Amino acid sequence: MIQTVIFDMDGVIVDTEPVHHYAYNQHFKMLNIEITPEMYASFTGNSTKNIFERLKATYNLEDDVQTLVETKRNLFNEAFDHKEDLYLLEGVEDLIKDLHHNGMQLVLASSSAKVTINRIFNRFGLHQYFSHIVSGEDFPKSKPHPAIFEHAAYISQTPRENCIVIEDSTNGIIAAKAAGIYCIGYDSVNSKMQDYSLADQVISNFKELNYQIIRNL
Repeated sequence: MIQTVIFDMDGVIVDTEPVHHYAYNQHFKMLNIEITPEMYASFTGNSTKNIFERLKATYNLEDDVQTLVETKRNLFNEAFDHKEDLYLLEGVEDLIKDLHHNGMQLVLASSSAKVTINRIFNRFGLHQYFSHIVSGEDFPKSKPHPAIFEHAAYISQTPRENCIVIEDSTNGIIAAKAAGIYCIGYDSVNSKMQDYSLADQVISNFKELNYQIIRNL
């Protein structure tokens, strides 16, 4: 019986990808580097720190990783605060409320930094539903490494066989399965070049899920 649902955030709860895409591309222009769509797609599910570690090594960037991260984060925050048409993904708020109302424990495990997570949770009033928030910035390796999901299960005090993960990215799905946790892949209209073949189940709309369905997985 499922007791804990571990949610990814970007692409699952809220589609901040357009904001991230804008911030990254503004930064890439400042750095005078060109990133292919394929390389950008491979970033999905990675922390900003790990992305810039990779870019620094690839392009021999002068700035240190922390400076690169802070520059991109500032660009994101400015864009986020001025973007009025930002909403929770269709159906996810109803699912979160349904699970919470029925006593299901909810944990967030996002590659985003804590400051970004809190910015989004405060904007949409989500803190009340989640018992724990786990940020990818606390781990040396990003998804597809399983550490973030292993830790999410650990702090939830729930055996991994009684947890599920909801993810939208190839890296996130690989991480969930490497952690030994049942994974639902969310293939939304916003997903770009992601592979869901390793997911235990794939949905395209959150109306396909509710407390009773998840409880009995």
